[in-house]
Amino acid sequence: MAVKTVKYTFNGQVYTLTKNASTGKYEATITAPGKSSYNQSGHKYGGSVTATDEAGNSTTIDQTHSTLGSGLLLRVLEKVAPTLAFTYPTAGAYITNAAPAIKFKVTDNDSGVNPNTIIIKVDNVAVTTDFTKTAVTGGYECTYTPKTALADGQHTISIEASDNDGNKASAKTVTFTIDTIPPTLTVTNPSEGLITNKPSLVVSGKTNDATSKPVSVTINGTAVSVNTDGTFSEEITLASGVNTITVIATDKAGKTTTVTRKVTLDTAAPVFKSATLTPNPVDCGKTFVISVEVID
Repeated sequence: MAVKTVKYTFNGQVYTLTKNASTGKYEATITAPGKSSYNQSGHKYGGSVTATDEAGNSTTIDQTHSTLGSGLLLRVLEKVAPTLAFTYPTAGAYITNAAPAIKFKVTDNDSGVNPNTIIIKVDNVAVTTDFTKTAVTGGYECTYTPKTALADGQHTISIEASDNDGNKASAKTVTFTIDTIPPTLTVTNPSEGLITNKPSLVVSGKTNDATSKPVSVTINGTAVSVNTDGTFSEEITLASGVNTITVIATDKAGKTTTVTRKVTLDTAAPVFKSATLTPNPVDCGKTFVISVEVID
């Protein structure tokens, strides 16, 4: 009897195969699934073929067939690389902790992330220890905390990863700055303990930070202009009596240096209470004593 139909069942669909007159084989052109086969059993899609003759007799084989089954297993590869994203630090961040916990996430919603391909480099040196990978939905959350403190200054972290189908993501980098040292701050005017009768006072000085310029300055909580060379000068108004002047320099990492000066404003003139000359009268050429009582 002749074969009447040959049908192929694949990924939930049934396809009727057509006999190729040249080869004598039954064939069909089928579009592969839009998802990788990696998460299928054996990382491949299975299928079955059923042949029916004119008398209605049929035979079916599938991927489990002892000799022909392997020919029905299809490996489907995705072509989209994993997504890489830094959680901490952010690009351009200034950090005061010299051993920050560097965190990032790698995700791939199809074949999945191959954890063995996840690489982190610190200043172009690959990390091999103290690097954790925690499986989460769609990928891995990763953390690396340097055991040796990073030096003050700029650092670059790069990460790489591939999915289980071999698609490699382009390396992602983030550059940040470590700053553990507060800015320098010198107040050149006024001097500590200054007493003046002028209510207007110029507060001046200089600040600097080798790692995270520019430095901002406040005087008694009010921001003042800082020149490119770090100098500043601001006129303030004193209140009568003792004034505490607080100057704070803050760098881009948030570290601060504070200098205080106490200045007294005294606008009341001294008051004489008494004045005497003794003896009075006095002989020519002799001495006499002047005595005055004065308060302020």
